[in-house]
Amino acid sequence: MIRIHFIVNPIAGHGNASLTKEELQPYFIKGVHELTIKVSEYKAHATELTEASILEKADIIVACGGDGTINEVATCLIGKNIALGIVPMGSGNGLASNLKIPKKRRKALEIIRDKHKEHIDVGSINGRYFFSNTGVGFDARLIKHYESSEKRTLLGYISACVTTFRDIKKNTPLSIGIDGEAPMINPFIVLVSNSNEMGYKLSLTPKASLQDGMLDVLVIKKINRLKMLWLGILIIIRKVHWLKESKSFQTTNVQLTRNHADFFDTQVDGEHNRIDTNQLTISILEKSLCVLTAK
Repeated sequence: MIRIHFIVNPIAGHGNASLTKEELQPYFIKGVHELTIKVSEYKAHATELTEASILEKADIIVACGGDGTINEVATCLIGKNIALGIVPMGSGNGLASNLKIPKKRRKALEIIRDKHKEHIDVGSINGRYFFSNTGVGFDARLIKHYESSEKRTLLGYISACVTTFRDIKKNTPLSIGIDGEAPMINPFIVLVSNSNEMGYKLSLTPKASLQDGMLDVLVIKKINRLKMLWLGILIIIRKVHWLKESKSFQTTNVQLTRNHADFFDTQVDGEHNRIDTNQLTISILEKSLCVLTAK
């Protein structure tokens, strides 16, 4: 018997995500697949449910939600012989898109049934895991505004962008050192990516790969508002490297230090996360997560 546990976040996407056994049954074989559905009710609950499923000897654990739900589930499966399945139900669905898992539910369930496994890299930031990307600067502040918005849609994302642009001068000054280089004052973005997509088909690191054992780092120095608008266009057409203030490189380890403050506002897989320290260590765990993908 193949035990498949589905961890569902019912408020993912537009807040109406759901999954029933009646919906699942046509894609699986009675007597071969044993299906269990668990519903996440609060932040980090998906992690608790996943840990329980591991103790219950699940063979496959499926995250049904957005990148935040996937992060909560996948964090428990690193280094384990349990495959992660994904049914995309979120707004951005960056990791699912990078893994070529379609948003159409029927096709996502067929991928789980077919059990084609791949191993992907995992990023770590001060002991917390990320699967798509993490960052400080503009993107972290953007996510903070986005999470407070009632519209978890592309329109809501754009609205959060506008708010973040407007509030830039209110932000606490930030001085960051990267791997011993001269400190940068108020860098616009420091983004560290494991995957090539942020969600909504947008990317700042289009050449990043989930299976190359490397982190793709994008640093954009302080820029004026006109260049911020130009950057927005470059993001849409995936040509961020055209911005002369940008610098991209690959590495397996990044050290960020902050002067005159003892915390970082970060985003981790599209979720705001405050880390109470003045130093961040970001590294890669090569091919440490088993996922189900299309052949």
